[in-house]
Amino acid sequence: MTDLSVNLNVAALLRNRREHPWPDIVDLARIALKEGAAGVTVHPRPDERHTRPGDVWALRNLLDTEFPDRELNVEGYPDARFLSLVHEVRADQVTLVPDDPAQATSDHGWDFRLQCTMLSDVVATLKANGHRVSLFADPDADQMALAALTGADRVELYTGPFGGAHSDSVVEARELEQLASAAAAAEAQSLKINAGHDLTVSGTGKLIARIPSIAEVSIGHALFCDALTFGMAETVRRYLETCGSGPETRRA
Repeated sequence: MTDLSVNLNVAALLRNRREHPWPDIVDLARIALKEGAAGVTVHPRPDERHTRPGDVWALRNLLDTEFPDRELNVEGYPDARFLSLVHEVRADQVTLVPDDPAQATSDHGWDFRLQCTMLSDVVATLKANGHRVSLFADPDADQMALAALTGADRVELYTGPFGGAHSDSVVEARELEQLASAAAAAEAQSLKINAGHDLTVSGTGKLIARIPSIAEVSIGHALFCDALTFGMAETVRRYLETCGSGPETRRA
């Protein structure tokens, strides 16, 4: 079973275009969680172009009051502002990403050869405060041993190149094997596997079929694109069916 965490940044980006309270990301999160999503993901960037600290707090309140068995995953670069927020909001999982503030989206993982020491210090602090820690990682098998040295619980494998190869079966297969190799190397170091970026329903199915041990996928852009056609509830159900983690499975 692979858990689905619904990334709400796209909905917040749409809301912010007009500075109206809609779409209401708390309402959208509620729909996803009612359908059986394991949690929600946000990435509150410093420029607040999509989710903002206030959104993170509103989602924490939703989880505490209505879905206490689900998780809040907060992504971001580990500067002082971010670390203070995830501590105060009691993020269940903190996913550290190496983003420059100017980046449009996360598009590469950490260089563990260069940043292992810094990450080790951050991971130790976060784990001492009770957070599970995941590190955004390129699908590079050679770096997984270094990732494990940081003390992190998980790596989130960057699936952007795999997702971007949707129209080229040869490239898609090559990228999938690279992800599988990295996952195997991570698991050999006792790291659990998360995955995310540009995962469609079809791509998610192929990924999980090849790497069934994936603990969690975090999906936003493709999910909200599908929601324009199928609606939020039906789209979440489609992803959950692909993940094998619908409400019945969660209760089992």
